[in-house]
Amino acid sequence: MIVILKSGASEEVVQHVAERITQLGLTPHISRGEFRTIIGAIGEEGVALPEQLEQIAGVEKVMPIMRPYKLASREFHPDDTALEIRGVKIGGDYCAVIAGPCSVENRELLLNVARQVKAAGASILRGGAFKPRTSPYSFQGLGKEGLEYLAQARAELDMPVITEVMDPRDVELMTDYTDIYQIGARNMQNYNLLLEVGQTNKPVFLKRGMAAPINELLMSAEYVMSRGNHQVILCERGIRTFETQTRFTLDISAVPVIRANSHLPIFVDPSHAAGKRELVADLALAGMAAGAHGVMVEVHTDPEQALSDGPQSMLPSGFRRLMERLRQVAEVLGRRLN
Repeated sequence: MIVILKSGASEEVVQHVAERITQLGLTPHISRGEFRTIIGAIGEEGVALPEQLEQIAGVEKVMPIMRPYKLASREFHPDDTALEIRGVKIGGDYCAVIAGPCSVENRELLLNVARQVKAAGASILRGGAFKPRTSPYSFQGLGKEGLEYLAQARAELDMPVITEVMDPRDVELMTDYTDIYQIGARNMQNYNLLLEVGQTNKPVFLKRGMAAPINELLMSAEYVMSRGNHQVILCERGIRTFETQTRFTLDISAVPVIRANSHLPIFVDPSHAAGKRELVADLALAGMAAGAHGVMVEVHTDPEQALSDGPQSMLPSGFRRLMERLRQVAEVLGRRLN
């Protein structure tokens, strides 16, 4: 349930309500809006009666949260969540572009791509050090060596880094090398991994599973948030359908649906959805126009020689043109592109 405090409620009232919620066997989560404060009471349903909280001075009303996901719901947090990651703002009116190679293949390639996407306007660098692949014989990434190259690129370009974590045992290892933990589509329901990153203080970029309904994506976000980490960014990356002309089907409708039901920022990944570089730009623009807070795009200087996902990787020249068009869309919509 959520406890809505009266406008102008003092900090003493906020803390008293939080303490009372704890006494009732629930966990309080405080959300301070522009005009009033809302306190979520999270735990087993039926533990406490709303009347026990409504009688507290300073409480306006107590309402049940109807969604199965509590902390991720807009009922609990009416205002958009806004994050700032090494100076890059995401959420609300702020948009960002994540770009880089699918895999960190070597130091020279990573730095070359990083410099070019940064110059074109990308604000966050992506690159996979650990790569989940369908075949066990495909390139699996450089591991810690790849993480070190990402850290070098971050230091040179003063650019936040995002890379995928696959194993709960790697979370601590990666903490000094990445600014954002990416949870890939195949791990969206790896609950042990979600709980582990939920105990960190770094943002988590959570991709929708290829066959997951939107509610299940939001429930996975709830796993992360239930451990205290509310810095979650969602990503629509395409779902499996009967269509064979693309690798997956980018569910554009997921963007406004998620924005209506959750306060968390939402990105689109047109590269994995399309599987073909000639489709990436149009899907990226469609996602931004639908209300996404950003896009994640794969860029490679020599896609024919890429060790993973070459056919869907944009060339730097194509990425520069995409950035120009994204700026135009953002301006028309009154958004701010980092």
